[in-house]
Amino acid sequence: MYGSGMDLAQRQFLEQIRGRKATLEEIQMVHSEYHSLLFGTNLLNRQKLDTRKLLGSVTQNFFTALPCGGLGVDSDTIWNEMHSSSAARMAVGCVIEMASKVASGELKNGFAVVRPPGHHAEESTAMGFCFFNSVAITAKYLKHKLNIGKILIVDWDVHHGNGTQQAFYNDPNVLYISLHRYDEGNFFPGSGAPDEVGSGPGEGFTVNIAWTGGLDPPMGDVEYLTAFRTVVMPIASEFNPDVVLVSAGFDAVEGHASPLGGYKVKAKCFQYLTKELMSLAKGRVILALEGGHNLTAICDASEACFYALLGNELEPLPQDVQLQKPNANAVASLEKTIEIQKKYWKSVQQYASEVDWSLKNAQNLERKETETVSAMASLSVDPRQRHSQKRSRSATT
Repeated sequence: MYGSGMDLAQRQFLEQIRGRKATLEEIQMVHSEYHSLLFGTNLLNRQKLDTRKLLGSVTQNFFTALPCGGLGVDSDTIWNEMHSSSAARMAVGCVIEMASKVASGELKNGFAVVRPPGHHAEESTAMGFCFFNSVAITAKYLKHKLNIGKILIVDWDVHHGNGTQQAFYNDPNVLYISLHRYDEGNFFPGSGAPDEVGSGPGEGFTVNIAWTGGLDPPMGDVEYLTAFRTVVMPIASEFNPDVVLVSAGFDAVEGHASPLGGYKVKAKCFQYLTKELMSLAKGRVILALEGGHNLTAICDASEACFYALLGNELEPLPQDVQLQKPNANAVASLEKTIEIQKKYWKSVQQYASEVDWSLKNAQNLERKETETVSAMASLSVDPRQRHSQKRSRSATT
């Protein structure tokens, strides 16, 4: 999917790669054998499951009859006996293939446009349209098969990636950062509180920017850009990952009704978020499509991300976005995250008093600080070197 806004000159730099189905062994890097067989094989092969634990047939026990006459894991997560297992395994395999080529240097970056999504799928649970956690499996694959040291996962889907968080909750080599609508646990899936920070050796390597306050007002570009400025990028830079994986859900984009999102982030905003992430890991960034239930929003946001991945120069942010301050609910949410995370990440401490600033004010301060550092650096030059430079200039004139 290239998007109609890309001209032929841009398309020539895109390379489509061949996808494949993930193996059951790869899926079991995150999911239980039972779960992998249940959702990754056809009905005949599912007879390998321990039928002693079943009251009836596998289908009757694990799938619910829906009002439409079909089957589903729940009322949202529909199951097609002919195609769902193949589609779910293909989604995982495509993300693994893309990430492997980027991690090995064969490709600069990539975007896996796949469905079904995966970030809600837990070790032994399918939910929220997700059967297998593609991004989590890919992170495990990169660690164990390609020996990638540190992996950053950024999840900007409007729903919290409960499955991804679970997979790495005690892992200090995978940093999981999520921006999601939380509303004190009243928005699906209810997880992702700011004080969920990881456990054991992984404590501090889970960062939840849990937006609260409902839709009064809804979060938009300013709030997401501020979150990146004050939390995401400082922590990510301090972590210094080798590869960046993005659970790129686009249900925060305007056009999604409240039950599925309700926020007002513009599609083009994700262009700037992608560009910022490209400053990490020598640009080794892989996006994988997660949520998004408005086709126009998905296409527009995906195209914006592609534009950034191609290395294009981005237009300056609109003036109104630069001058606007984040809303009070966003400020409170970010301050809470910073208060919790400053125990683990020194880089966020300086932003505690800057959360309610406009982007313009923050840029002005950054520019002044840079000028001050440059001035101090020039004053600290060895006197003999300054004298030599002065003589050189005099000789030239």
